[in-house]
Amino acid sequence: MKKLLIVSLIILTSCAAPKKCCGQVDFKKYFKFATFYGAASGGTSISDVETFSVTNGLETATIKTPFDYNVAFGVRKIARFGYENKAQTFYDGTETSWSDGANVGKVRGLEFLFEVDYARQQGNEYLDQHHFIRYVGDDGCGKRFCMNHFILKGEYLEDGFADIKYFETSERYRYKVNNKLSFNVGAAQRLAEPYGYDPLEEWRLGNGDIHYTYLALQEGYNVNVQESEYMDPDGDIVATSVEVWEEVVIPDVLADYTTRKRNELDLMIQHSIVMGFDYYHYTKSFWVHAWGNIMPYHLDEGKDYSYHEYEGKQWLDYSGGMIFGTKLTKRIGVFTEGKYNKYWNREWYDFKLGINYIIR
Repeated sequence: MKKLLIVSLIILTSCAAPKKCCGQVDFKKYFKFATFYGAASGGTSISDVETFSVTNGLETATIKTPFDYNVAFGVRKIARFGYENKAQTFYDGTETSWSDGANVGKVRGLEFLFEVDYARQQGNEYLDQHHFIRYVGDDGCGKRFCMNHFILKGEYLEDGFADIKYFETSERYRYKVNNKLSFNVGAAQRLAEPYGYDPLEEWRLGNGDIHYTYLALQEGYNVNVQESEYMDPDGDIVATSVEVWEEVVIPDVLADYTTRKRNELDLMIQHSIVMGFDYYHYTKSFWVHAWGNIMPYHLDEGKDYSYHEYEGKQWLDYSGGMIFGTKLTKRIGVFTEGKYNKYWNREWYDFKLGINYIIR
């Protein structure tokens, strides 16, 4: 994965300077106005919870959830659109700009973002990453077809909450209808785990429709029926009743099994046709920024764990976003912002809307 990111960086940087050889590339130019940042934040998580048990008389226990935290490291060089507020004095890693998902930035040339977040929320620890490099050709070419009409982008996304992780590159030809609207078409390549693969279904088909206790035994668990004791692979007792075994232990066994089986498979590359559009209109009292992408066709290479094997046909992957705002009067303004993604039948999205009233 890291190698692919490095290769993409080299390719996109080279495209941004087609008239220079590698030894003449001015990296200072490309990092001008870029910001490197590192920050840590934290806060109280959910309050302590008291639990009660009457198995051996009344017993109480307190479940404590450790404090939340977020540690971020990154570098970014992305021009702000007209509707975006000026950044804070310092970047703290909590900044979010939904316009980062657009195909075309505010300026032509090279833009990039590399950010890693280590976080804990309500006791759950996770790693989030978002890296992308975007190159949009400038308008210096007078011909209808030239490199200045192309969009090149490489992106890596890992979202712990959405349970999605993939690396994507795309090469597109861009046609400008006018200064506000443009369309693009090209090819996209995505590298990801074989989404759609169901280890439990594969196990069930291979063993017949039998109780999942057999899977636990296969994974090293043991059951002493006479003593009603259920032990994990280390020999520790994890349940003393069928109810606890089936409702608590078995779900953990299934989760561990599916995670391990998915991790055993190699990543797969998916080649797709991609089409998209970008629209941007801005005045101080009214603005609309919208973009969208659709992948209607995916190359079927006949691999065992290809998503075609689970879908059985072609499918639609798509993403898009819109940012809208208007000042109805000098005192009243409304806004709505949102983005939506659906890849391999996995969805992740954000949105917000509201109204502002200024008292004068």
